[in-house]
Amino acid sequence: MEDLVSKIVNYGLEKGADFVDVRIEDYSTVSIDIREGIPRISSSITNGASIRVLYKCALGFAATSSISEEGLVKALNSALRQARALSGKSKPIDFYRVSSRHDYVKEDIIVDPRNVPIDVKTKDLLELNRSIYSLNEKIKALTIRYMDTVGKTIYGSSEDRYIEQEYSYTWLYIWATGREGDILVSARETAGTRKGYVLFKKYDVNKLAEKIASRINKQLKAKTPKGGIFPVVLSPEVVGTFAHEAFGHLAEADLTMSGSILKGKVGHKVASEHVTIIDDPTIPDAFGTFKYDDEGVEAMPVVIVEKGVLKQLMTNRLYAKLLNTKPTGNARAQDYNVPPLIRMRTTYIKPGDMEKEELFEGIKFGYYIVGFLGGQANLDGTFQVGVQEAYEIVNGEIGEPVRNMSISGNTIETLFHVSGVGKDFEIRYGICGKGQSIFVSDGGPHIRVDKIMVGGRT
Repeated sequence: MEDLVSKIVNYGLEKGADFVDVRIEDYSTVSIDIREGIPRISSSITNGASIRVLYKCALGFAATSSISEEGLVKALNSALRQARALSGKSKPIDFYRVSSRHDYVKEDIIVDPRNVPIDVKTKDLLELNRSIYSLNEKIKALTIRYMDTVGKTIYGSSEDRYIEQEYSYTWLYIWATGREGDILVSARETAGTRKGYVLFKKYDVNKLAEKIASRINKQLKAKTPKGGIFPVVLSPEVVGTFAHEAFGHLAEADLTMSGSILKGKVGHKVASEHVTIIDDPTIPDAFGTFKYDDEGVEAMPVVIVEKGVLKQLMTNRLYAKLLNTKPTGNARAQDYNVPPLIRMRTTYIKPGDMEKEELFEGIKFGYYIVGFLGGQANLDGTFQVGVQEAYEIVNGEIGEPVRNMSISGNTIETLFHVSGVGKDFEIRYGICGKGQSIFVSDGGPHIRVDKIMVGGRT
């Protein structure tokens, strides 16, 4: 394959291109949904390539499902025609260039999901389904979603760069709905690994089931929270979501330059001195861990915020060139049909030096927020997040559960109110959408926020 990629790249250069890169993907996916005890199974094999060319400061992109010399030549010619048509008529662009490198990156898979029969996977998921239902008769609806993706990417460029990289993602998502009388509540949980079909060894099935059942029970017994501004303690699950959704997207250079609240703030204080936020491609067994991104660039940790100061943005080749900095290895694509975008990997708030119990001390009344239900964040820094599990904090102690709760505010203002960061650390597994869907992780420790707007009764 290396010879073919080199041939296509050289052909593009002979045709007058200033830069050429080729990205080839070959992977298989299995999805199993269990809804109301009924499995729905789908599988697919994806094989194709995309080509980008720069011609006189204009970019062309084309994709093909034919990984043959003929198919790749057709795609290259298509991309070149686009670039020629745009040259001189659109804003000039360029890419940051990197040095020559040839590398093969092998994924450390313990059990290859491709070698596990679908009926075995389905049996395991049905057993989890039965276990959850058996623990709580108030659960009225349950969805379990499983997905595994295993494959390889090949990247080659006119910089004499050739990278082959294996990957594997296995993901589990659980959503339960409970009812008691007129009260309807929900609970969710996710799990993931890069090690293959080892989810039910990495995670205790009984504990997953107990967690869902317990969340449903507590929410059914919970009361409505008071509305207003209160101190809160956030769990790692919520901290990770906040770091990713409310802050991380604002620090993706394309969104930053499009007008996010962080534009022009590199070097400025944007959080309390307790806050350090990192986007890291090196965390073991995290969804965001890889050696090279989809532009063939070495992935490096990005210290976005260090002790409250905005230090760095996440970039790709294009924005690294525009901002006169190095690319950070944050270019990721959903598949070969689309060009890479600036995306997060594993985004988290760095642990501090406090014990979890210390974070609650001195709070006369507030809330301990354990789980989220999703929400939204905007480029102006405003956010709103739904909460699926939370408790009152009364005189420094965890009190009664509350439901139908939300938190909202301005991201930067909220981060300035962080007054304590725990020494614990957890990461979570999920899928992020930004026009394209990719696997990501996020996380952090427990943290204390002295002021946040809580939605509830007045």
